[in-house]
Amino acid sequence: MIDYEKALSNKVKAMKPSGIRKFFDIAGTMKDVISLGVGEPDFSTPWAIRKSAIKVLERKQIIYGPNKGLERLRAEISRYLSRKQELDYDSDDEIVVTVGGSEAIDIALRGIIDPGDEVLVVEPCFVCYAPLVELIGGVAVPVPTRIENNFKLTVEDFKDKITERTKMIILPFPNNPTGAVMTYEDLEPVAQFLKDTNIIVLSDEIYSELTYGRNHCSIAQLPDMKERTILVNGFSKAYAMTGWRLGYIAAPKPIVSQIVKIHQYAIMCSPYVSQNAAVEALSSCDAEVQKMRDEYNIRRRYLVSEFNRIGLECFNPEGAFYVFPCIKSTGLDSETFCERLLYEEKVAVVPGSAFGDSGEGYIRISYAYSLKHLMEAVSRIEKFVNKLKEENK
Repeated sequence: MIDYEKALSNKVKAMKPSGIRKFFDIAGTMKDVISLGVGEPDFSTPWAIRKSAIKVLERKQIIYGPNKGLERLRAEISRYLSRKQELDYDSDDEIVVTVGGSEAIDIALRGIIDPGDEVLVVEPCFVCYAPLVELIGGVAVPVPTRIENNFKLTVEDFKDKITERTKMIILPFPNNPTGAVMTYEDLEPVAQFLKDTNIIVLSDEIYSELTYGRNHCSIAQLPDMKERTILVNGFSKAYAMTGWRLGYIAAPKPIVSQIVKIHQYAIMCSPYVSQNAAVEALSSCDAEVQKMRDEYNIRRRYLVSEFNRIGLECFNPEGAFYVFPCIKSTGLDSETFCERLLYEEKVAVVPGSAFGDSGEGYIRISYAYSLKHLMEAVSRIEKFVNKLKEENK
């Protein structure tokens, strides 16, 4: 009889399951649960995008595509980055289309990191960064950000964590879970510090289209930073295309030429139908994105106001579609708060600790759900918070 303890990878066995999926999976076994845990837009993929995919299917062009991605999609990505952020990327040598932003992050890390190399992971952040670093033998070094700085990264936060083994820093802005953004002015001192090092920046910009009151700024836009930045983006969040599984990397040619080899062997190519649809997304759906962004903004303002009203101090997010209220006043840690809220009031949210130790004392709530959905959830959360106040008397 096989001994699976010996057969399985020790690195994989040591990995913790995603804190996001844990509560989502539990909620899926219960009735009448309001789930605010997963960052999946409740909007339908815009019709123009779906129509483009239908045309491909009708022509029965369900085929493999080029390893780097369709030429016309890479050209459209290049034009998009130029008109949105004034960044100039060669579509032939500096762009590769991936299976979602997740694959883009994975192959970017594998293309840069050798065993023992250190990666600065700015927290709170999306759950995949540290596990992927550790899976390839790298060392994830957490860099906590603080609410006192609006969860923005400062040089003081990370400069003492740099060693001779530091190879990369991951910038997750606009941020999941906090909704924090970094402006040009915020990025300047970070860029000034990094430009004299050999540290690569992995800039995860999947929420770049979802900012409120200001346009997104990429660190690649700053002087001397494009040459040391791997820009990751995709179509899931801005275009409500989560299930289409499409992302991309834009980076200097020496980096892309190596990363694409991993993509060739691990994936080969991204879905052909999705790539054709993505051309339509980039070329004709700005107005649709604006409509979704406006609706998210209404939900954002509602939730921030309501959480502050019920006594859970709430950071005002400037990007993405999450709020990150503080639950320290309840006396519960974030895991216990979320478990009790789920079982007692049937509302599923994610503990802040799932996004790094610096997220402890907070919960993440996605507002990629209808306002009616959110209003009912707030009513249940308020009932739960009032119950905790009575317990603490």
